[in-house]
Amino acid sequence: MTDIDLSDLVANMLSAAGDSLKDKWPESKDYAESEFKKIGETIIFISQEVLAGRMSEEKTKLHLEMQKNSSKMVLLTLEGLGLLAVEAAINAALKVVSDTVNSAIGFALL
Repeated sequence: MTDIDLSDLVANMLSAAGDSLKDKWPESKDYAESEFKKIGETIIFISQEVLAGRMSEEKTKLHLEMQKNSSKMVLLTLEGLGLLAVEAAINAALKVVSDTVNSAIGFALL
């Protein structure tokens, strides 16, 4: 399994989300950065647990989904951001790092 660099992961997710949120990016960037760091930390935790044999593929997906939902709720509190925009930003952020993450854990998490 490949090591996942949190800084690179977050930077790539921010870039993708920024493109997705365009007009709302200045107000949402700090929140997105905080939430994507949490998602990145969750991904790294999942990777470590998979490597140690303590987490099944099913549990990894549930664990990530819980973090995505938490991040979605935080971003939805920002004025002017609707559900579709927030989901698009999170999906864009995860898509841009999917190859790195999936390769690191050995199956398609993202």
